[in-house]
Amino acid sequence: MLKHVWLTIAWGLVLLVVYLSLTPHPPEPVSFDNADKFEHALAYATLSFWFCHIYRSMSSRLFVITALVGLGVGLEFVQGWTGYRTFDVMDMLADSVGVLLGWLMLFTPVEQLFVYIENYLKAR
Repeated sequence: MLKHVWLTIAWGLVLLVVYLSLTPHPPEPVSFDNADKFEHALAYATLSFWFCHIYRSMSSRLFVITALVGLGVGLEFVQGWTGYRTFDVMDMLADSVGVLLGWLMLFTPVEQLFVYIENYLKAR
């Protein structure tokens, strides 16, 4: 398994989420109602999906899910303390929904994504 590659990408994604959450001038969301909530859910679904591919036991996945929800909640509090970002409970909810959706994707055929990629790379 290319665990070190997957982990490097995973932690890079975490750093990107933290940066985008705390930067004074984040990119503007796509323009439709509540687009930022969709972006929150997508970001956290990606994190959940990615980390749960790396950590495959149920106890590890439970830890990942809990940690990611904690990250979303914690970042909202930090945003409220910055003075240039806002605290939003609905963002916490969107983050948590995203974590759940990323985890639920593991009950589909896409659950084997990393295995398929690694098998493809070995065959080359």
